[in-house]
Amino acid sequence: MRTGLSSYWTQARSWIIAVCVAAVLLITAVAGDHQTTDFPLVGYLLVVISGLVLGVSRKLPIPVLIVTGLCALGYNAIGLDVPAVAYLFAVYAAVRSGHRIVTLVASLAMLFSLPLAIMASPADGAAKEALAQARSVLELAWLIAAAAAGEALRQAERRADEAERTREETARLRATQERLYIARELHDSLTHQISIIKVQSEVAVHLARKRGEVVPESVLAIQQASREATRELRATLETLRDGSQSPSHGLDHLPELLAGARGIGLTTTLTIEGERQDVPDAVDRTAYRIVQESLTNTARHSGAATASIRIDYRPDGLAIRIDDDGLAKPGAKPVPGVGLLGMQERVTALGGRLLAEPRTGGGFTVQAELPVAQIS
Repeated sequence: MRTGLSSYWTQARSWIIAVCVAAVLLITAVAGDHQTTDFPLVGYLLVVISGLVLGVSRKLPIPVLIVTGLCALGYNAIGLDVPAVAYLFAVYAAVRSGHRIVTLVASLAMLFSLPLAIMASPADGAAKEALAQARSVLELAWLIAAAAAGEALRQAERRADEAERTREETARLRATQERLYIARELHDSLTHQISIIKVQSEVAVHLARKRGEVVPESVLAIQQASREATRELRATLETLRDGSQSPSHGLDHLPELLAGARGIGLTTTLTIEGERQDVPDAVDRTAYRIVQESLTNTARHSGAATASIRIDYRPDGLAIRIDDDGLAKPGAKPVPGVGLLGMQERVTALGGRLLAEPRTGGGFTVQAELPVAQIS
């Protein structure tokens, strides 16, 4: 949005300058004494064109350079004593765009042709010769100044672009180093602990079945959760190492998530409202994580027996609501743990809103609204 406004203002500024230059040149032409001019209206038209064409000098610097030069030669040949100011602006724009050789050739041709155009004008012989000499020296000085200004600004913009690229490269390198550091820490700590849980749960299941005993649902849930945690941790480490944004679990994986919740004794219901539609990967992942974290908090802290999940597909976004029948009391302030903070950060990053608080009728509710149009 900001870039669009900047581009609009730059273009508007170019046209403002072009109109001002055209107006000044026209006033100069009209105020001058051109009694010997046979075609004053044609000369005035060329003056105005030479100024207005500067409005597109940023997009078409070389055509503008040619047009302003021809216009200057034309109205001087007709007999209008008007400096080639518009051509100087065109030289500045062309050099700034990097067309130095073409500008040099065009300017040399202009310096050679302008005195000839003045000499061809219907003015008095001695006067126009003096004017041609004076104009030649003056135009040379102004051409050098305009070219120098354009080159100086071009170099400054180039250095600014290089500095910006350097800052971006430094930021990317720092982000890569941080990702690798986090990946190493996760691998060295969590991977080992989760592997122990996974192995121990599988051993417990194996021994129970070997003895012909009924495997407790809680042990099966631990086994399944440890396998899932291992898979997700591996995917997270791969994402951190290569910096990719490959999607992990999304809304399509909710049935598996709810099945795992039922395995630990939490009865869940899922309701889908609205016409189901494709959503951006970031929204899909965030919606899944919100449901996952909410159910985790419900199982750990609320003492709830049931939880309901509602996904509402809307034209401009996605609404998620998770309610449980836990022990949370109305008016009690929730403790912002890592899970709630993580949800808030994910939702805020997408420009959405999150509400997590005890319900009026008891229990806890988590409500999130994720916009789609802003990031799709």
